[in-house]
Amino acid sequence: MSQAPHAESPLESQIPSEPEEDSDTMSQQLLYRALVSAKWVSEAIKSSQAGLAVRLLDASWYLPKMKRNPRSEFEERHIPGAAFFDIDQCSDRTSPYDHMLPSPGDFAEYVGKLGVGSDSHVVVYDASDQGLFSAPRVWWMFRAFGHDAVSLLDGGLKNWLREGFPVSSGKSRPVCAEFHASLDKSLVKTHEDIKENIELRHFQVVDARPAGRFMGTEAEPREGIEPGHIPGSMNIPFADFLTESGLEKNPENIRSLFQEKKVDLSKPVVATCGSGVTACHVALGAYLCGKPDVAIYDGAWVEWFMRALPEHIISERRGKSL
Repeated sequence: MSQAPHAESPLESQIPSEPEEDSDTMSQQLLYRALVSAKWVSEAIKSSQAGLAVRLLDASWYLPKMKRNPRSEFEERHIPGAAFFDIDQCSDRTSPYDHMLPSPGDFAEYVGKLGVGSDSHVVVYDASDQGLFSAPRVWWMFRAFGHDAVSLLDGGLKNWLREGFPVSSGKSRPVCAEFHASLDKSLVKTHEDIKENIELRHFQVVDARPAGRFMGTEAEPREGIEPGHIPGSMNIPFADFLTESGLEKNPENIRSLFQEKKVDLSKPVVATCGSGVTACHVALGAYLCGKPDVAIYDGAWVEWFMRALPEHIISERRGKSL
């Protein structure tokens, strides 16, 4: 059974914690659990050298059109001690859809080879221009597989460099560890779940793609996939959760953002996007507001477009023809 997201683990009590201005609220406790600063990570690296199980993972991933090679970039520059987490490799390779969740056994084997054990406090970041782009996907994956001791480096590598902390180069050579994974099915939704919800409305669906792709006025980045959205879904582009400098907005601002978009955090929420990556920004934002149970539609828009009936593709452009 995973522990409550705001509970302090024994590991956290041994590592320098963030200052908490308003520690009596759950949102602040969650904030410093889900997000850690560059300074915190720097101190944690020093603590790790003394034997504490902090594992840093670079989870950089980009759309093909960006023509960036995250593994090569990692070997050129990464936070000291980090290992590279390949979102495409750690996936269900038999699925026709991109980077779907792997089996618990495959996930455990993959992260174990990266040096992540069941006693590890995992800190995930990426090297995107936004600050955080793909890292929240891996944060969600660990939680979906029952590992709550996972945090995100606020602002990613971008902020790490801005604050003047050092980087390393070369390939990582982690020591294998033993990791146990068990899937929490409540954090994952399928095509059938979303299809059924169009009529039943058991949960709210929030799409994290840019507004143009959601409305159907801007092209999707994947060939053969037209833009648009699932009937009844709402749109909060993932970048809306970030400040201009690439840090996460505070819980009060995030709560206001959900309210503006008519998303009721007291009721069930499911997040989606193009292929299940940026949807995890919605889950992170809700988590920071004290709601840790947002599920992800793993197949996301690519699966929905390929499998849905034309009337279930809402678009200002051509949508889907028979």
